[in-house]
Amino acid sequence: MKQRRSLLDSFNSAIDGFVYTLKTQKNMRIHFLIAATVFIISLFLKLTRVEFIILCCTVTLVLVAEMLNTAIELLIDMITKTYHPAARVVKNIVAGVVFICSVNAVLVGYLLLVYSLQSPAKSVIDKAKGSTYHIVFIVLIGVLMATLITKIFTKRGTVLHGGMPSGHSALAFAIAATTTLLTSQNKPIIAALAFLLAAMIARSRVKRHIHTWWEVIMGAIFGTTVTLLIFQMLSVRI
Repeated sequence: MKQRRSLLDSFNSAIDGFVYTLKTQKNMRIHFLIAATVFIISLFLKLTRVEFIILCCTVTLVLVAEMLNTAIELLIDMITKTYHPAARVVKNIVAGVVFICSVNAVLVGYLLLVYSLQSPAKSVIDKAKGSTYHIVFIVLIGVLMATLITKIFTKRGTVLHGGMPSGHSALAFAIAATTTLLTSQNKPIIAALAFLLAAMIARSRVKRHIHTWWEVIMGAIFGTTVTLLIFQMLSVRI
C-alpha cells in the first residue's frame, strides 16, 4: 500500500529539488544570481504593478526551464548509459528552451529598464513605505527567504523541518517585532503579548523535539534582526 505523504513532505521534496539543481548545476547558479540581482534592482526602479509581475514571471520562466533541463538530462542519463544520437538531440532541444527563455528575459529586462527610467511612477520601495500591508508582506517574505537560504548553507535538517535556525521561531518573532513597530504609540501591552505568543510557538518546537533550544533562540534573534533591517532599509517612520 502506498504511503500517504503530508503536505509538508511534499513542500520539502519540491524545495529539495530546487536546492539540488542550485547546488549541482553551474548554469542554474548563474541564472539564480542574475535573477536575484535583477529582482533587488527592480525594487528601486519605477515599475508599475503589471511591469513588476511581468518581470517576476519572466525570471521564474528561466529558472523553471533550467530545472526542467536538468531533470530531462538526468532522466536520459538514467535510461541510457551509452551514446545515442536521439538522446543528444533531446538534450540540445531542452538546452534550446533555456536559451530562448534567457533571450526573452534579457529583452524584457532591457525594455522595462528603459521604460522605468522615463516613467513617473513610484518604485516598489516608495510604495511599500506608505502601505502597512506591503511592509508586512515584505517582512514575512524577507524572513522566510533568509531562513531558507541559511538552512541551505548550514545543511542541517530539511528546509521546512528542523535545522538551524528554527523557521517557525524566526517567523513568529518577525511577526511580533513587526506588530510592535507598526502599533501606534508602541503600546507595551501589545508588544508584550506579541512576543509572549512568539515565545510560546518557539517553545512548542522544542517540546515536539523538532528543534533544540539553541536553534529556536537563534531563530528568534534571526527573525527579529532581519525585521529590523528591513524596516531600516525601508526607512519606515515608527
